Amino acid sequence: MSAFNRLRPRFRGDLELTELPDHALLGVINIPEQLAASPWGLIFRRFLWAAALMVLVSVVVYLDKDGYSEDLTFLDAVYYSAVSLSTTGYGDIAPVTQGARFVNIVIITPARIAFLMLLVGTTLAVLTEDSRKTLQIQRWRKTVRNHTIIIGYGTKGRSAVDALVADGVNPGQIVVVDTNKEGLRRAETEGLVTVHGNGTKSDVLKIAGVTRARSVVVATSSDDTAVLVTLSVRELAPSVMIVASVRESENQHLLKQSGADSVVISSETAGRLLGLATVTPTVVEMMEDLLSPDEGFAVAERAIADDEVGANPRHLADIVLGVVRSGELYRIDSPEAETVEPGDRLLYIRYSPGATEVPRD
Repeated sequence: MSAFNRLRPRFRGDLELTELPDHALLGVINIPEQLAASPWGLIFRRFLWAAALMVLVSVVVYLDKDGYSEDLTFLDAVYYSAVSLSTTGYGDIAPVTQGARFVNIVIITPARIAFLMLLVGTTLAVLTEDSRKTLQIQRWRKTVRNHTIIIGYGTKGRSAVDALVADGVNPGQIVVVDTNKEGLRRAETEGLVTVHGNGTKSDVLKIAGVTRARSVVVATSSDDTAVLVTLSVRELAPSVMIVASVRESENQHLLKQSGADSVVISSETAGRLLGLATVTPTVVEMMEDLLSPDEGFAVAERAIADDEVGANPRHLADIVLGVVRSGELYRIDSPEAETVEPGDRLLYIRYSPGATEVPRD
């Protein structure tokens, strides 16, 4: 039995989320609304539409007042509209001429149907909010593809999301997994799909769609948790890209052995920047600029243009740092990067003056 199989039972609960129906996941999956309107606001707006419809019908009836069983005042027209649209129908006022009856058929009857749809639709929208969210979750689980999962929404997780969004990733294609409800609420306000649960549990990862994800960012607060999350993700999704963060360099090999494609050592990176800041603070300032993709300079990747094939990347207009060929990165000083070949991608320094640059590819 592998070490992972011995450890996993400690992190599994009795409740398997994947076995629950969609309506039982309302407190687990949250999909942000594009326009978060309150039920009272919905009722008020539809009430205004209903009132406007009743006024319109009242005017139509009053203009044809001679076609009814009584000599109508405008108040009578409003009264007739109210009892007619609400299907009360007392019968004390009725159309008697052919013209008035024709107006009732082509205008008032459709208006009555629209009036009822407004009122009934509002009631159903308010009373069936849970059903609507259940259908939304069901549709999302069926259609989500090629998304990025962020496990842990602390400082590292939020920074990863900011970098993805600044690089053009749709927030709707980012799923945050965490146990901190406050952090998840913050993620929802950013337009991110959230899953409340422990990233070490396979059922939580399945709910987040890990088997169909493009990449997974492991940004947990502790190294041992990062190892367990990486093991769980790699077991469920052998081909997904995993980028993990660890505090200590001595744990880097554990993440690699667990299946991480790339490992970022947060403590050593911060330590190097602190050391540089004491000697050459301007270098640190430039490094921070390069790591902020939404403004100033940033390290980016793009496809080569047709007229760049065969050229030396050092002689291109952009400041090229390396060439990506068949998924392998070659630094600009390596022999493999002497000439740009078809299908290559360039790692270069991009300038973004406060806005996302239009991609060249």
